[in-house]
Amino acid sequence: MSIHPISLGNKMDGHFKLNEIMNRNITEWSEISWNPTTGCTPISMGCANCYAIPRAEKMQFDGVSKYSGGFKLTLHPGQLSRNFDDLKPSRIFVNSMSDLFHKDVPLEFIQKVFEVIAANPKHLFLVLTKRAEIMYQYRNDLIWPSNLLMGVTVEHAEYKHRIDLLRDTKAIYKVVFFEPLLSEMGDVDLTGIQWAFIGGESGPGFRGVRSAWVRSLKDRCDSQGCTFVFKQWGGYPREKYGCRLDGIYYQDIPKVESCLG
Repeated sequence: MSIHPISLGNKMDGHFKLNEIMNRNITEWSEISWNPTTGCTPISMGCANCYAIPRAEKMQFDGVSKYSGGFKLTLHPGQLSRNFDDLKPSRIFVNSMSDLFHKDVPLEFIQKVFEVIAANPKHLFLVLTKRAEIMYQYRNDLIWPSNLLMGVTVEHAEYKHRIDLLRDTKAIYKVVFFEPLLSEMGDVDLTGIQWAFIGGESGPGFRGVRSAWVRSLKDRCDSQGCTFVFKQWGGYPREKYGCRLDGIYYQDIPKVESCLG
């Protein structure tokens, strides 16, 4: 697949203006976040420095009612009537502050979330989970909307099996987030996966990513027909380290108009 530099701001001749890309992470996937559940519990290595916990605690401190329980898993049934009709076609991240496939989220609630996605076909929704086993368990109980990107997080080689479980669902678009990348992935099978997002960890106490790990994944993507997207080197502050690999931006993120035709 080809590489197209993409900006969330203005573009000039299809390329980034230099003053727009300097010291910025330009690969944030979503334009909008929608959280029918909030809160979560740690499940794997990538959870150690979870960005969502301090955000939830800050909103709890600020008196935001949705986060009155802090980062305790909470269902928000009122969000299931969310109307997206007044929005331009957008990329929407479902549960940026939670995991939809948490063991304490009922199947019926997940089904309703998928129904909302299907009812809003002009938008492209991303559902990302570390709980691939539950996703796989429910694979025949869910509709799989054509405007859904179903993704799994694989932050360490120990969790490569999540890719196999994703591949065995009926999701039309499948993505893998190797973020934060915490190990060499080795012989990883990306057949049937449309996009792979790779990124280092950012923030205080970040665990560093090695360039060899990133280049290895790029080689795997190139040889297996999976689009390689490099989000960031990470670090703290993350802007210091940038998001170029060997001087090149790899930013061919899913586009609403391309995925939805």
